[in-house]
Amino acid sequence: MDFLIVGGGAVGLASAQSLLQAGYKVTLVERGSVGQEASWAGGGILSLLCPWDYSESVTQLALRGIGMFRDATSLMHEATGIETEYQRSGMLVLPPIQQERALQWCTQHEFEAHSVKLVDYLPVHSNKQDPSEGLLLPDVSQVRNPYLLRALRAHVEVMGGIILEQHEAQGFELSGGRITGVQTTLGRITADTYIVAAGAWSKVLLGELALSIDIRPIRGQILLFKFDTPPFQQILLKENLYFIPRLDGHVLVGSTLEDVGFDKSTTIEARNSLLQQVCEIFPDWDGLIPVKHWAGIRPGSPDNIPTIGRHPKLTNLYVNGGHFRYGVTMSLSSAELLRNEIEGKPQPFSTDEYRWH
Repeated sequence: MDFLIVGGGAVGLASAQSLLQAGYKVTLVERGSVGQEASWAGGGILSLLCPWDYSESVTQLALRGIGMFRDATSLMHEATGIETEYQRSGMLVLPPIQQERALQWCTQHEFEAHSVKLVDYLPVHSNKQDPSEGLLLPDVSQVRNPYLLRALRAHVEVMGGIILEQHEAQGFELSGGRITGVQTTLGRITADTYIVAAGAWSKVLLGELALSIDIRPIRGQILLFKFDTPPFQQILLKENLYFIPRLDGHVLVGSTLEDVGFDKSTTIEARNSLLQQVCEIFPDWDGLIPVKHWAGIRPGSPDNIPTIGRHPKLTNLYVNGGHFRYGVTMSLSSAELLRNEIEGKPQPFSTDEYRWH
């Protein structure tokens, strides 16, 4: 069986990787350049932001994906020589925190958590007498997503996968309850089975075939700062604002949530809002100029629940999309669930919430 995957972000590449590992033939088409949309633009935190705020269907998919990353990045490094900067940096959640709810969730999910004094971790944040406490999640990891995408692409190609860039899919051909081909800007492509992993563009591409899928574009803007050395070790999270320290002294700060369609432009309003929030936490950063400011388009979905599985009417059409803020985090587990469904194998947990209706 050969597959055609539409979409070259983390989810599409991970799906290709999984199918190639099982011995299938895979061609992946990408409307632009591989790995340059939401998967590149995000932060690479391998965790839900305040995981106790999400439903179990989101939690179980994220936790399974997170648990797969150490071995997967090691395997890709061996196969390609590309370092992903996967690291267990931990995450420090700053107040306000729903402490009781958070600790209960961590206990239920066997997720290590400790209440800590912020002054012990962020001496520039507060004075010696500041009694403020945060919640330290020491097992949270991160990956440098542009590096991860390079490694995924290289691994797909090493295993014999074909990647066609600048091939924008324009529509599906149907006959007898099956897809028979995809028209792209550079010609018609056929396969036995088709998978849509086009992120925020998935619903638009599917058109009437999307049925009840509700995937919509949500813009997120991020600022990048540079220090001589990392100013702190842990990822910092305060409500929806996060700081991600890289090994080379870069710190990513984000992110906005904006329902503005497919507009990827950056705005001075978002820049100023993020800078204001930064200076409320780190007053000594006042006047620090970001070295970069960018935006990405996430595939928003109701309650952050992606759609993974076969079309209810077309036997050879699948989707893997709608991961919202967690495409990288969920990429490996989503690829696993998709492959299990294709092969008719048992799933690690109930997948009813992700079904295509």
